[in-house]
Amino acid sequence: MGNLTSQFFANVYLNELDCFVKHVLKARFYIKYVDDFLILHRNRGQLEKWKLQIDRFLRDNLKLELHPQKSQIIPLSQGIDFVGFRNFYHYKLVRKRNVRKMEHKVKLFANGELSYREMMLSFQGWNAYVCWANSLGLRRKVLRELQKAKKSLERQKADKFLNKLIL
Repeated sequence: MGNLTSQFFANVYLNELDCFVKHVLKARFYIKYVDDFLILHRNRGQLEKWKLQIDRFLRDNLKLELHPQKSQIIPLSQGIDFVGFRNFYHYKLVRKRNVRKMEHKVKLFANGELSYREMMLSFQGWNAYVCWANSLGLRRKVLRELQKAKKSLERQKADKFLNKLIL
């Protein structure tokens, strides 16, 4: 869903679901972002009942189906994968794959396969995203690796320059 109009129309089309969940089911803790949603409740039985009602509503009214693997009832203590984070009761973490992607880009930069400008643009976007999680230590670690790679590249450039002067 990269296109903004797709996101807009998903919100418009799913407005009926929002109204159903809030006004008919009266779910108090309903959270939705475009086409992803979650409902929080203490009672597993209530969640199972709502899941069946939502599935029926989507099929009958909107001609949609819940994703079989993604529509699960799980305890919040296990963490819920939602809008790019692993959400827990009192904190949220960055998805591991997003951490690995940034670490991979730092390695590409360290190997000279990514320019400093490209690396910084990527890091700034990633940093703006992960700052919404409990990630201060992670951000500091990635920044240290980035600074270390930059210093190493600068030393290599200086060495090449000096070698040219000597020859």
